[in-house]
Amino acid sequence: MCAATNLLSGVLPVFQTPFHEDESIDWSTLAREIDWLIGHGASGVVMAMVSETLRLSTDERRNLAEFVCRHIDTRAASVISVGAESTHAAVALARHAESFGATALMAIPPTAVAALPGEVMAYYRALLAATRLPVVVQDASGYVGRPLPIALLVQLLDEYGPERVLFKPEAAPLGPNLSALRDATQGQARVFEGSGGIGLVDSYRRGIVGTMPGAELIVAMVTLWRALSRNDEASVYRLSLPIASLVALQTGLDGFLAIEKHLLKRQGVFINTIVRGPVGYRLDDETRQEADRLFDLLSDAVAEIA
Repeated sequence: MCAATNLLSGVLPVFQTPFHEDESIDWSTLAREIDWLIGHGASGVVMAMVSETLRLSTDERRNLAEFVCRHIDTRAASVISVGAESTHAAVALARHAESFGATALMAIPPTAVAALPGEVMAYYRALLAATRLPVVVQDASGYVGRPLPIALLVQLLDEYGPERVLFKPEAAPLGPNLSALRDATQGQARVFEGSGGIGLVDSYRRGIVGTMPGAELIVAMVTLWRALSRNDEASVYRLSLPIASLVALQTGLDGFLAIEKHLLKRQGVFINTIVRGPVGYRLDDETRQEADRLFDLLSDAVAEIA
């Protein structure tokens, strides 16, 4: 297996993008967030939808990818989302990420058009041909678009192999779909859990190689991953139940953004909770209080297990 693929396992959180009051990117806070994630055991850092990539300009996406790759350097893996509304744009983003040392790419299919299966296949083939990097095929249909057919995923794996093609399936029902992909590829598919952690325990038992949760729960997620790895059932459920309850509060993409940024600020990583608008969700006081209560329970569990 290639060196890049070997790096792609374990807990790789999707970072939140911090903003100044004028909604420009706060680079110093982002550097602190990345250092904090790696310092708490992240195997790598992912730039993806919860990084608000869909609300960034093309130049901002490029600048963000360059900054992340340069700042991480060789300390951990850097996975850069390059999904776009056209193959041309996605390929340009992919080549740019490779030029600055990304470990791997990740791509959702186009969201504005219900592309034909053959067009989606051509899109991913073009990304795989454009660079030498592994590509994580992200089915983000929990937020946008339509589920990717398992037959399409199997065909990509057959054509390019597990060193080049990995998967982050998010279509419901997550567990059965994950098992179907595993069985259809005779266990060759390298899969990341993508439910924010709510389905991590079940997904781990179905053969995933890693998880891509939000950044705010990095300490708990690394602790849970290690408990799963050593078959520590008591610790697994002590951690996973409050994690699942906390993630369940995060309704939709803007729900994830609001609660994750709140908890990052609470932990001293962020200085504000600014999300670029327009948004479809605002964190109310009662939900915030419940998130804090669950985070306190989770923190107590981590302290006792660690």
